[in-house]
Amino acid sequence: MSAKAKTLTPKLRFREFRDGEAWKSEPMDELYAFMRNNALSRDKLNYVRGSVKNIHYGDIHTKFPAMFDVTRETVPFVNETEEVPPPDSEDYCVEGDLIFADASEDTNDVGKSIEIIRLNGERLLSGQHTILARRKDERIILGFGGHLFRSGHIQSQIQKEAQGTKVYAISPTRLGNIEVPYPGDTAEQQKIADCLTSLDEVIAAQGRKVEALEAHKKGLMQQLFPRAPEGETLPRLRFPEFRDAGEWDVHPLSKIADNLDSMRVPITEKDRTYGEVPYYGASGIVDYVEGFIFDEDLLCVSEDGANLVTRTYPIAFSISVKNWVNNHAHLLRFQQAATQKLVEVYLNATGLRDFITGMAQPKLNRGMLDTIPIPLPEPAEQQRIADCLGSLDARLAAEAEKLAAFRGHKKGLMQQLFPSAEGL
Repeated sequence: MSAKAKTLTPKLRFREFRDGEAWKSEPMDELYAFMRNNALSRDKLNYVRGSVKNIHYGDIHTKFPAMFDVTRETVPFVNETEEVPPPDSEDYCVEGDLIFADASEDTNDVGKSIEIIRLNGERLLSGQHTILARRKDERIILGFGGHLFRSGHIQSQIQKEAQGTKVYAISPTRLGNIEVPYPGDTAEQQKIADCLTSLDEVIAAQGRKVEALEAHKKGLMQQLFPRAPEGETLPRLRFPEFRDAGEWDVHPLSKIADNLDSMRVPITEKDRTYGEVPYYGASGIVDYVEGFIFDEDLLCVSEDGANLVTRTYPIAFSISVKNWVNNHAHLLRFQQAATQKLVEVYLNATGLRDFITGMAQPKLNRGMLDTIPIPLPEPAEQQRIADCLGSLDARLAAEAEKLAAFRGHKKGLMQQLFPSAEGL
């Protein structure tokens, strides 16, 4: 242990450890040795066959959980045409290793890590833009490091050590400098690991529930609407009371909605004042303003076709210009809420790619928007479909709220179970 080792205590400890020794803190390079990775790009990997798997830094950013079990994750193989280390090489991961993504465009993700907790006898390499760290001894137990290195104190240190402007990067040398707090009693490490792993399993289960509902909604939408661009006028799935009803009528969007583009006023920084009303642009919420004009359901479609949102309260407004404000977005008003709901769902389900012009800067102009064919049944069937999808949306929102609550609970727990920066 370093002669400069420090001690500290987290805000929250399990009952049996409250009178135990304070936590220790040592530089990472006292606890871990840095091993070799490779520089294999995505085109050197495949998901079909191979004898060696490879961790790509992009998957750490987007896919893999903190605790990595190779039997639970989809990991690419190294192409058989590529040279790999011999089977006894130290380049292969061992359980307890940490793998860090060494670069990111976002400071919050630079140095994001996973701990290898199960390999199941498979050979695994640390790939392009990663840093592979191996425990020097058993001071950090298997299953604790993955949680530890996602803690706020360590993450904040990594962000401070990262270098760059548009792309941020961390090197093994700079990573080795960070202070790593840990309880010397491995039983306390195990208790924390068990607690957080159990919570992760709850979060994962809730995430799967939300994903299943989203997939169900997507599939249902594809069945409940005819494929108008392909000339269909009947859906593949209909509620029993409407199975003998006639074909759906197909209307251009301009015939069923009022376009309010003429009331759009580009907003500038000097026009903007801060209040309680969200201001919506093509990318979503971009600011808050104090005044508003419309107080009704409206449908907002971005000019690049990437954003389609219904709002049930004032959309975007400015006191200074006394008019509706929304940059790079179309605003549509419908006479019937059920019609609006069906149009929103239909456009989200079918996509707007066929109506987008331009390459470098894709654009959905007013003329193309007006011509989009919208299939609609009689008002009673519209209402039935809208009610069904509204109920599904409500359930999805409730389950998504639960997921957010679980994640918020874990974040708060992590802040309590691990020492903060102020403790050092």
